[in-house]
Amino acid sequence: MAKVARKVRAKRHNPEGQMSVLDHLRELRRRLIWALLFVALGAVLGWEFYPHILSFLKKPYCNVPVKYRFVSATNPKSCDLIYHGVLDGFTSRLKISVITGAVITGPLWLYQIWAFITPGLRKNERRYTIGFIISSTLLFAAGMSLAFLVLYKGIRVVLEISGSGTQAFLTINDYISFVTLMLVVFGAAFELPLIVVMANLAGVLSGAVLKKSQRIGIFLIFLFAAVATPTTDPFTMCAMAIPMVVLFEAAVLFAVIHDKRKARRIAAEHGFEDLGDDVASPVEAVPTPLGSDDGGWGDTT
Repeated sequence: MAKVARKVRAKRHNPEGQMSVLDHLRELRRRLIWALLFVALGAVLGWEFYPHILSFLKKPYCNVPVKYRFVSATNPKSCDLIYHGVLDGFTSRLKISVITGAVITGPLWLYQIWAFITPGLRKNERRYTIGFIISSTLLFAAGMSLAFLVLYKGIRVVLEISGSGTQAFLTINDYISFVTLMLVVFGAAFELPLIVVMANLAGVLSGAVLKKSQRIGIFLIFLFAAVATPTTDPFTMCAMAIPMVVLFEAAVLFAVIHDKRKARRIAAEHGFEDLGDDVASPVEAVPTPLGSDDGGWGDTT
């Protein structure tokens, strides 16, 4: 109770939530500890279900024709990955467990990141917390799902390009690193529209600027896809770039509509909506400071 009372008194004396540099560092440390704790708890589940997760991740490799991949002499239908070092098996299991923990606890540690940023935002910007967490999680999951589907085609193309008479002798570390990179890159790429939307809501990017920069944005998306995808085939590049372009266009459309609605609302608040086209709008003698809470352009709602 005493701790709660101290927090209430501190809030009364500091209604704007201002913090010193040391307080920011302590808050960052606390958020990071919670985020790592969530990932560690998820990693325990990943360690427990490791055989099922590995079997699922191996499906794209097992989809490759037998003549292009290593097959055990005792079991022609096998789909095995090898390792050379004594600790390679342990490190591979640990890697898969941590990645699984980070994925399944994504909403929890994403909330910790957002909670650290929130004090620096205005009150009307903080209400987007739940939407940010849900949207980022769904977009990342959609990107990873698409990446897994692309792996079925991508791995086959990469292994078959070597020609007949060759076989892939993949180690578990190399394969897991490749699959993980594909999943993370696709998942992170699908966060682009969310970043654009949040920047527009915060007043950093206007719909007009985004609309003028569409061609450059599409070019940069294809350039990013060409560089970011681990494989060199155009199929994988287009599989990433085309959905990103669609999501980017949707984000631009949202920004344009949002800015128009905001402009109409501000005009209505100041009584400009009834002015004719040939009548000049009144100008304030003293301009409103930027970022004020009286309905100016700094307002993001």
